[in-house]
Amino acid sequence: MTRTYWLEHAWLGTHVEPGVAVDTKDGRITAVHQKTDAPPPGAETLRGLTLPGLANAHSHAFHRALRGTVQVGSGTFWTWREVMYATADRLTPDTYHALARAVYAEMALAGITAVGEFHYVHHAPGGTPYADPNAMGEALIAAAAEAGIRITLLDTCYLSSGFGQPPGAHQLRFSDRTAEKWAERCSVLKERDHARIGAAIHSVRAVPADQLATVARWAEERRAPLHVHLSEQTAENDACREVHGCTPTQLLALHGVLGPRTTGVHNTHLTAEDISLIGGSGTGTCMCPTTERDLADGIGPAVALQNEGSPLSLGSDSHAVIDLLEEARAMELNERLRSRTRGHWTAAALLRAATADGHAALGWADAGTLEPGALADLTTIALDSVRTAGPLPRLGAETAVFAATAADVRHTVVGGRHVVRDGAHTLVPDVPQALAQAVDALRA
Repeated sequence: MTRTYWLEHAWLGTHVEPGVAVDTKDGRITAVHQKTDAPPPGAETLRGLTLPGLANAHSHAFHRALRGTVQVGSGTFWTWREVMYATADRLTPDTYHALARAVYAEMALAGITAVGEFHYVHHAPGGTPYADPNAMGEALIAAAAEAGIRITLLDTCYLSSGFGQPPGAHQLRFSDRTAEKWAERCSVLKERDHARIGAAIHSVRAVPADQLATVARWAEERRAPLHVHLSEQTAENDACREVHGCTPTQLLALHGVLGPRTTGVHNTHLTAEDISLIGGSGTGTCMCPTTERDLADGIGPAVALQNEGSPLSLGSDSHAVIDLLEEARAMELNERLRSRTRGHWTAAALLRAATADGHAALGWADAGTLEPGALADLTTIALDSVRTAGPLPRLGAETAVFAATAADVRHTVVGGRHVVRDGAHTLVPDVPQALAQAVDALRA
């Protein structure tokens, strides 16, 4: 199918250009015409500022059911985790599909066109595999298709509750018992037009050191993305040093996990040597500021990591909110609080983390730019809302990052198809109701 979109204002990676016509065919951009004063005949007009589609590089879809319910009282990451486990215990392939479909539709409303789903709820409670051992992963892949977005299923190896400890009762359904069994199961998963299959190591505490290389080798053989939760908590760092005499980053380096197709998620509590190892190997960093602040995790050294060569991406993780513009803004504002200086990233650099570098971290290197050959994924942000009205259009990138929210997303186009039009989802008619019903089903 051939279609032309006329963008009132377009962010072209370095600047905002008014009047840009984008020709698409079979889901890809075929031509970009600048300085078009009016929409060409038959073109669809996208009023506002159009960006490449946003990439949510780190998601746990079922955590969306926790929103609001975990804000009563005090605690830490570890107390929050117990509530999370209780929710995971109630998931089935059907309830997970319903919840993920609604969550991915919420992402589309927020301008997200691709999600990296860090997926570790594999089996039935107690650890018994389903008749289809990948029933839960297939539910997520189907949910993304029905919500109209792309997915990279980061099938996660999760074998132990801690260093040298067997999985706890809640974690039995996460475990394949060995990395070899994990590899056998996820090797059956097939990629589709909207879905790619990657790998994940949950953390160094959840995969024994002698099995890390198995996961890394599986990803290397398939040239697939490999993600890992890394140094999110100081307790994990302390335990790793006690058992292995090194930091989690150093342990991953020793077992061949780091590299350009690997992304460390959070990378919060790092030593100077850790930062050098991550940056020097080209390993990416996915920051999830809204979750990191919600769980009181801390502020990661994103500036130092990027300066050492680590590409930055962004994720909404536990979905305390789903808003990639807020994630981009929060990364800069967190650094301002820590350093007491402003301007660590330009708006263009933050948008790159939310678009091109996020897609690359998920294995979609052909997405995240408005140029011929790229996937025709577009996100249009209103420039006339109460949050965005006033600034000059040429400052649209700054307005998007530092003023707009997900509520300002007007259109989302995935593969040349309108998934969100004028703020309404075209495939899931009532996203709030779908979310409420899916969460209620888990509570029941």
